Amino acid sequence: MQSLPHQSILAKLLAGPVGPGRLTWIGLRPSRKAPMLTPASALFVAGQGIEGDRYKTQRNGPRQVTLIAAEDLAAIASFMGRDVSPELLRRNLVTSRLNLNALKERRILIGEVVLEASGECAPCSQMEANLGPGGYNAVRGRGGLTARIITGGEVRLGDAIERVENWPPPAAT
Repeated sequence: MQSLPHQSILAKLLAGPVGPGRLTWIGLRPSRKAPMLTPASALFVAGQGIEGDRYKTQRNGPRQVTLIAAEDLAAIASFMGRDVSPELLRRNLVTSRLNLNALKERRILIGEVVLEASGECAPCSQMEANLGPGGYNAVRGRGGLTARIITGGEVRLGDAIERVENWPPPAAT
């Protein structure tokens, strides 16, 4: 992220309040195109991915976790004129009451897990098959974020989601 002068108005706005949001859905992709599993909790492994998800094998990759906002799912459904379930977009986490775009290139706390938003989660050509004609374009700009796992642990449905202001935390004395 490009550094802004510390006192600029934009820097102050970007540092403004975000959230908190809530984790409303967890999805695991055991293999490519396999039906998604929807557990009530999941184990996140730092630097690797989510236990039971096919992307866990990508060490230190930028796409260890994918997130999408429930509000963006609703917008995609509106564009498509049909219901859109999280399984169709194959993201790992669905959030609510939180604009994920405000968390780009930031650290995110979900339960006891710290993620680092690594980029936008762009749609793939599979969106046409999953959503129907126009699915790819309906998801453009609303596909959520990809993230790396910085601190592992368990996340559960209903966990609060917040931007991490100061990381790493100060050392205990």
